[in-house]
Amino acid sequence: MSRRLAAEALGTGLLLAIVIGSGVMGERLAGGNAALALLGNTLATGAGLVVLITIFGPVSGAHFNPAVSLVFALRRELSAGDAAAYVAVQLAGGIAGVLLAHAMFDLPILQVSAKLREGPAQAFSEAVATFGLIATILGSLRFRPQFTPAAVGLYITAAYWFTASTSFANPAVTVARSLSNTFAGIAPRSAPAFIAAQLAGAVVAMLLFGWLLSGAKPRKGKPHVV
Repeated sequence: MSRRLAAEALGTGLLLAIVIGSGVMGERLAGGNAALALLGNTLATGAGLVVLITIFGPVSGAHFNPAVSLVFALRRELSAGDAAAYVAVQLAGGIAGVLLAHAMFDLPILQVSAKLREGPAQAFSEAVATFGLIATILGSLRFRPQFTPAAVGLYITAAYWFTASTSFANPAVTVARSLSNTFAGIAPRSAPAFIAAQLAGAVVAMLLFGWLLSGAKPRKGKPHVV
């Protein structure tokens, strides 16, 4: 268990260092072009997720996300006590990753974001983003488990661009990003709505895909193409 918790803390910390660090680097190099800055942030995050899930997946499952741990606890694939411990170290690791990114870019270590991300559309976007993330995880684990790291990385890369919120899809990421007044930050007052929407989206995806995938078996031979 100690190794699993260390993997969750380290993986979540590195994920936040990637998110915040690439946001700072992208903004500095983009010359005021927000789309270019977001593209850099997106590519780094998606690629980083593939690597981190590949490395830490065999140790802890590479959740890095309280919404994912909640889903596995509700599915009785993770005990309530283990899920609570996962969430605690994910939060701590995420905050540490933000501080690490600040140190790397010679920024004030302790910050609070002033970047408001408010409104029903933003919260709904987070529900959709997290719904898709859980669907990606459950579907890939059911049919192509070895593809899961790539599937998650690709999904988050896409979701950065098709959701109005740029797809946080993770309560630990949301809390940690509230402590960074940088390109990837979120004001603390905006965080509760994001977190509530993320948890709601995760539970809906768990219920729907639990039913949808029940009894489904990986197809043999030539893949089915619609």
